[in-house]
Amino acid sequence: MMFELSNSILKIKVKPKGAELCEIAAVKNNNEFMWHANPDVWGSYAPNLFPIIGALKNDSYLYDNKTYSLEKHGFVRHNKNIKLLKQTESSLVFSLIYNDDLLKVYPFKFEFIITYTLINNVLDIEYCIKNLDTKTIYFSVGGHPAFKCPLYKDENYSDYNLVFETEETSKTYILNLQSGLVTNKTKPIFKTKNSIQLTPNLFNEDALIFKDLKSRKVALVSDLHGEILNVSFKDFSYLGIWAKPNAPYVCIEPWLGIADSENTTQILEEKEGIIKLPENETFTANYSIQIHEHHLG
Repeated sequence: MMFELSNSILKIKVKPKGAELCEIAAVKNNNEFMWHANPDVWGSYAPNLFPIIGALKNDSYLYDNKTYSLEKHGFVRHNKNIKLLKQTESSLVFSLIYNDDLLKVYPFKFEFIITYTLINNVLDIEYCIKNLDTKTIYFSVGGHPAFKCPLYKDENYSDYNLVFETEETSKTYILNLQSGLVTNKTKPIFKTKNSIQLTPNLFNEDALIFKDLKSRKVALVSDLHGEILNVSFKDFSYLGIWAKPNAPYVCIEPWLGIADSENTTQILEEKEGIIKLPENETFTANYSIQIHEHHLG
């Protein structure tokens, strides 16, 4: 069973498992903009990342002098206990509330809410975290949407660029391929002042990780067919760009948080990018995906 939402321009589908977005398509010409999650390559569409992003050192962290284990990207993305909270003409709202099993790996009482809202040619994704505990809770949250690339049959992957809204001097932080941890090494990646060309070997060293972008919008642009879509991420301080090498997609990932660094203390409260949410408070962050009108039929 899939949950569906549509207007006169776009239609989307969301899987119950992980409340994962798995389709954005044009109503008129049926153009599909998301990766098809071929399990032989990478079997996901757009995982939701919570309460961590990326890998932890030894898949574990320390809190209150105890060690807890969490898999890469946290426990939302494969979670079958997420419930549809509400559906309207333009939105789908999903919720995951802590339970005894989750408290064993994440000792905080919370509610995780994700809302998909379709407005014309824009899909807005909102993360809402409610602290239901009697103490401060700590988390990271982010998205991992994978977009079909190339979109059209007459194109190659290298015909595409990621074009940022402003000039950038940011460098990518290099991952340790064995551990998945962030090193302190960087390298320049922008081929022009505001764009990165997609090439089959761009991700041979795993994801591009940016900590200090000035831009809060990036467009996927075809040399042959112009701008395909853009992702706006005003509430997110980190951005990941990733695909499996030679795979026909690209992930544009707004993050609030980052994988552990090689020199991490593993103490959750000291983790880079971690969000601290006091008792009874609520945190929200939005990003949006806009499909360019030229590709809607």
